[in-house]
Amino acid sequence: MLRPTARLLLPFLALAAACQPAADKTPAVAGTTINADVVPAEAIAAIDTATLMNNIRVLAADSLMGRQPGSAGEDKTVAYLEGQFKAMGLKPGNTDGTYIQKVPLVGITVKNAPTLTFAKGATTKQLKWRTDYVAWTKHVAPSASLDKSELVFVGYGTEAPEYKWDDYKGVDVAGKTLVMLVNDPPLADTTQFGGNRMTYYGRWTYKYEQGMKHKAAGVLLVHQTERAGYPFAVVQGKTAEQFDLVTPDKNMSRASVEGWISLDQAKALFTMAGQNFDSLQAKAATPAFTPVPLGVTASVKLDNTLRTIDSRNVVAKLEGSDAALKDEYVVYTAHWDHFGVGEKVNGDSIYNGAADNASGTAGLLAMAKAYVAMKTPPKRSILFLSVTAEEQGLLGSQYYAVTPIYPLAKTVANINMDVLDTWGPTSDLTVIGLGNSELDDYASAAAAEQKRTLRPDAEPEKGFYYRSDHFNFAKQGVPAFDPEPGITFIGKPADYGKQKRDEYTAKDYHQPQDEIKPTWDMTGAVQDLDLFLTMGYRVANASKFPEWRAGNEFRAAREKQLKP
Repeated sequence: MLRPTARLLLPFLALAAACQPAADKTPAVAGTTINADVVPAEAIAAIDTATLMNNIRVLAADSLMGRQPGSAGEDKTVAYLEGQFKAMGLKPGNTDGTYIQKVPLVGITVKNAPTLTFAKGATTKQLKWRTDYVAWTKHVAPSASLDKSELVFVGYGTEAPEYKWDDYKGVDVAGKTLVMLVNDPPLADTTQFGGNRMTYYGRWTYKYEQGMKHKAAGVLLVHQTERAGYPFAVVQGKTAEQFDLVTPDKNMSRASVEGWISLDQAKALFTMAGQNFDSLQAKAATPAFTPVPLGVTASVKLDNTLRTIDSRNVVAKLEGSDAALKDEYVVYTAHWDHFGVGEKVNGDSIYNGAADNASGTAGLLAMAKAYVAMKTPPKRSILFLSVTAEEQGLLGSQYYAVTPIYPLAKTVANINMDVLDTWGPTSDLTVIGLGNSELDDYASAAAAEQKRTLRPDAEPEKGFYYRSDHFNFAKQGVPAFDPEPGITFIGKPADYGKQKRDEYTAKDYHQPQDEIKPTWDMTGAVQDLDLFLTMGYRVANASKFPEWRAGNEFRAAREKQLKP
């Protein structure tokens, strides 16, 4: 997204709209030669449930106040991670001799509780802040507003030339406020978009980028729980301070106001406009759809509190043992941040983020401990990168990916850990974007040694491929692996995995209730970490870099990157 340095600038804003992973398919291990290096026993032994839980308890404690960037919670979190890496004997990961990569951010907080007003002639309807709508601005300015801005429904707001899909049809919407549906158009033809798998066209980030592209004054997304992949309560969490990176124009090229409205309020808006929401939604799912002016205006003023900060990525390095290869890197990532202290939910206002992502950060520390335990390190170097501001839009990993400490052409692969398995061992492992790269072959081989299998994303409609830090490495061309817990839990009923996922999404995800549960069973996390260790170790010793599959949209960027 954005940052406060003018010299750096954000290729990701020009990310091709066609950014979408290859269709999920089970990779054939036979297609790639995987070295069968055995991970040293001392490294495997270093990963244990007790240490994992101890680190999660520290990182998810109330004293860290939800680990929000720019808070005292960040100071404590970063100090803890830096101290752990130092105690292990790992080298500072930054070339300046520190464990820190500064990430300049701007924090924007909307003051008070502004009312959004829809008007049609003498008829007005007022939407309540947080209850009915949530909005913000990315403008680095004391205020942003819509003043009787005309509302235009643009369906899914999608322009996908490869699918002969254009929701704008050449209509000039500059200066107007766009009302959009989230996700991709739901089509029976699975060759269009991703079938039931969300593509980048369906992500809310793409929708707001479209507003910027078309010079819109505002963009309002209609929230639908199933289509978004999370309840409106998650959107309501965006009423607290939000961070972003900053472009040289201080983000003024973005729409003045971006936000969400609840489904009920969207239906009421369409009724006010003399339209039927369900009918227009159905029309929007056809390529013949054209923008519909609603004959309604929107007005709101957002007064902002601004602050700029240097947040921090924490990075440590294990130097490789081969003099010819130690300047090449396998990068493990996990984001340390969460949402800090916010709105109370069931009497609790600290968003501890125990699963998301104290667990993954604890996994990163466990991975570091395992590599340090090796009597002889792998040939290539290993980088342990704990990034900031993932919850604000993958900002820490974005910053690293566009201003890397070590050249991306020398970065062999990225293995990301975002929420570990807290429910016990599984006979499978979920891989988001399975089939994208040869890293799947390494994972498949390691899984087979555990008598496990790989499976594709169980919820492809939620667009998880675009919702974690690996994506920033992938966008730049680096093969990136994004695993999630399996869904077939050993000794549990067949629907146990889905039941636990649904329960977590409904009750804990991005809520203060994401805390350590007495029922957690971290043996599954250890099982997965052993697999990630095996993968990384073998990639670090391999004779060649892993590659993207033929036809993958990131392959061209990698080939260009690796050209002599």
